[in-house]
Amino acid sequence: MGEDTGNAVLADTRTAEECLSHAQELVPMALAKAREVKGFPGRWKMIISKLEQIPSRLSDLSSHPCFSKNTLCKEQLQAVSRTLKEAIELADLCLKEKYEGKLKMQSDLDALSGKLDLNLRDCGLLIKTGVLGEATLPLSVVGPSSESETASYSHLKELLARLQIGHLEAKHKALDSLVEVMKEDEKCVLSVMGRSNIAALVQLLTATSPRIREKTVTVICSLAESGSCESWLVSEGVLPPLIRLVESGSTVGKEKATISLQRLSMTAETARAIVGHGGVRPLIEICRTGDSVSQAAAASTLKNISAVPEVRQLLAEEGIIKVMINLLDCGILLGSKEYAAECLQNLTASNENLRRSVVSEGGIRSLLVYLDGPLPQESAVGALRNLVGSVSMEMLMSLGFLPRLVHVLKSGSLGAQQAAASAICRVCSSNEMKKLVGEAGCITLLIRMLEAKSNTAREVAAQALSSLVTVSQNCREVKKDDKSVPNLVQLLDPSPQNTAKKYAVSCLASLSSSKKCKKLMISYGAIGYLKKLSEMEVPGAKKLLERLERGKLRSLFSRK
Repeated sequence: MGEDTGNAVLADTRTAEECLSHAQELVPMALAKAREVKGFPGRWKMIISKLEQIPSRLSDLSSHPCFSKNTLCKEQLQAVSRTLKEAIELADLCLKEKYEGKLKMQSDLDALSGKLDLNLRDCGLLIKTGVLGEATLPLSVVGPSSESETASYSHLKELLARLQIGHLEAKHKALDSLVEVMKEDEKCVLSVMGRSNIAALVQLLTATSPRIREKTVTVICSLAESGSCESWLVSEGVLPPLIRLVESGSTVGKEKATISLQRLSMTAETARAIVGHGGVRPLIEICRTGDSVSQAAAASTLKNISAVPEVRQLLAEEGIIKVMINLLDCGILLGSKEYAAECLQNLTASNENLRRSVVSEGGIRSLLVYLDGPLPQESAVGALRNLVGSVSMEMLMSLGFLPRLVHVLKSGSLGAQQAAASAICRVCSSNEMKKLVGEAGCITLLIRMLEAKSNTAREVAAQALSSLVTVSQNCREVKKDDKSVPNLVQLLDPSPQNTAKKYAVSCLASLSSSKKCKKLMISYGAIGYLKKLSEMEVPGAKKLLERLERGKLRSLFSRK
């Protein structure tokens, strides 16, 4: 700055009070000149009405306790003075009729009117938004431990304030600086970000400059990912400009906008709003053609949206089923495939028409192939569980359904194993199918699952076994397994948390035809449990108790 000459140096070295005095001197001069002009009466009338508002704004600014401490104040006064000088110069040209042409002068007067609007708005913002106070908070309020941290905090608050005031190029410079600061200390920026700063950033998303939009969405993406200001972003109208960027932004802009929507779509209300603003089609297009990161983020966003039941039909009408099946087959990242499987699980949760659509598009084959990986995930198994009732047993067998279930029960996550056991419950509608499930090797794996820490896992495994043991071949296999009776007796626990007890009773009733199994049940304490379950009127508990007690009496008499 020190190398500049003339007026620039003078303006730079003036105090805020001197800048205020200068602006106050210019106002009456500008008004007097403007009132003398006879040409362009409509435009000058508008300009005069705006000039008349400046004194009160200057007074408000100068009465702020932080007036002389903030560079923003001084810069604003300098901007007002420049506009006032321009008003005087244009009024002189109009009075002397020395302008280049009528259209050119009309354009200059409109530009002057716009600058006055900006000056009035920015002066008001400096007061109303608390920017002046925030940007000059004392050490005791800010809280950092050193002067350098205090200076850094003040600089940051000033940067955020600059996003709200001044012309676009000034905001662009502030944005550049903010991006750099966020690279170094994102947490600090997030800690001081206010709602008015969010609103200013959202406005910059619609700037005409692609570079400004790209930098702005980079900052907004960080804000969305932080999880600290989603509600502010949505309430300040961030969704429509983000969707437009997904649709037609630069590569970086599309990626950051899609990641932002991914985070924001985690709430059902915002997911519905994204649909309402036309976000589904551009997100589906990103799944088709986007790069790896954008594709995964778009798939995740659509997965979040598909969790809202009332929008699933609309998603299907936009072609989501085919796209998600294609992602399962050809997704660039493993994450994309996982999100696609989750989306299909959501879509098929309760709508038979959507289930049929997934089946007709080849979804079952794609889900089964996806399960061949080393760690099968719950979502794909859950989607298959939803679909098994919509296809024939012959089709499932021809596609290799049962070997995949065995693979999941052996190697899948606990959630995947639960979904597999649940799928067995749904698919076992005939004795023939129950026999095939037993022959595939599921029984031993389900018995081991009875030992799971999760109550839900134990319950669904017991439910699957209670269905399978109604076939004698399967019942014999359960009897042979040393762990079956001990594990099932443990599930007779009468506590309310144990939801597997009715299935355990059913299984043990099927096994009680074996003397060996009855003895094991008694030795592991089944009678004590069953007495309590009989009192609770758990189905089958009383009958099984009587059978075990008769067996116990016979055993006593035979000893005598």
